[in-house]
Amino acid sequence: PTWQVQDKADANNVAYTTGKLCFHTDYPVLQHPPGVQFLHCIKQTAAGGESEVVDGFHVSNKLKKQNPEAYEILSSTAVDYTDVGVDYCDFAVHCKQRIIDVDSTGQAIRINYNNATRDAVFDIPAEKVRPFYAALKEFNDLLNSAEHKFTYKLKPGDILTFDNWRVLHGRQRYPAWAREARQLEGAYADWDVLMSRLRLLGKRVLHRD
Repeated sequence: PTWQVQDKADANNVAYTTGKLCFHTDYPVLQHPPGVQFLHCIKQTAAGGESEVVDGFHVSNKLKKQNPEAYEILSSTAVDYTDVGVDYCDFAVHCKQRIIDVDSTGQAIRINYNNATRDAVFDIPAEKVRPFYAALKEFNDLLNSAEHKFTYKLKPGDILTFDNWRVLHGRQRYPAWAREARQLEGAYADWDVLMSRLRLLGKRVLHRD
């Protein structure tokens, strides 16, 4: 299934407006967020609407080097995400995720960050709140640094494919009068399904050869 990214009335998501879309990964509110995302540009506005991407693993490693304590906080603190609304169907989902998910060696393996769905509930001891927000601000500043982010403009026909566990994406605002001019079509795939199909395709190619 695919969905349309364009401005619409009574939007339940900032992506469906003409406003700025800050860096995020999709669906950290799910225990198992989509692994791969596709964005197909159907129509593009002449003014604004530039897309932005940033390598979350690179930024995480940089944070780990310059402020290990901040890295430890973001990789160990469980953050509440929640999303309630109507989009194709009624939904109400909730999940706890670490913003920087790490493996047993402390290396980042998935970024779970979407400030638009981060819950107002924050279930941690009061004395840890300020250090958490200081760490989050430092991480967010690195994401938005001109040194790390890449800004570009999709043209009709372009398809952007990226790792939703690693790459954060966003969008610059565009004029409200141009709302009919910009349309993207999106889709998701899970890594296990995608890899199994690639392996099957590889076997077919080898068999044919």
